[in-house]
Amino acid sequence: MPVKIRLQRHGKKGKPFYWIVAADARSKRDGKYLDKIGTYNPNTNPATINLDVDGAVKWLENGAQPTDTARAILGYKGVMLKKHLKGGVKKGAFTEEQMEEKFNAWTSEKEAKIAAKAGGLQKDADAAAAKALDAEKAINEARIAANAPVVETADASSEEE
Repeated sequence: MPVKIRLQRHGKKGKPFYWIVAADARSKRDGKYLDKIGTYNPNTNPATINLDVDGAVKWLENGAQPTDTARAILGYKGVMLKKHLKGGVKKGAFTEEQMEEKFNAWTSEKEAKIAAKAGGLQKDADAAAAKALDAEKAINEARIAANAPVVETADASSEEE
């Protein structure tokens, strides 16, 4: 029974939400699956991915083949790196502690990059909102000035007399 790690679509039309599952290759896209490994929500920026890294590594070591999109998601979350590092431990290149150290260092670096991107997006959104508010204030001031009664001309004509 060939096993694939793939996405199973959920959510309503136009708002996809995916489960990352290990399923028999012969089953339907949204059909029966063997194990739910995580979730993927592409509607947020950056995309939200919740993944059981150890469960995914277990399936990969047992021969499961990820689809292209699933492979990209697994690589993004570090599953492919952890599988690679476990292979190094089996060959005796380094110890289990060194593997965990390398993986945790990579994970913290990746999380910092994601946080920086989210912070940059928030900063851009705040700047755009401030610019829109300034433009709206300018329009309101111009509207108020145009609708203000002309009192100064009456005062000026009475002073001349």
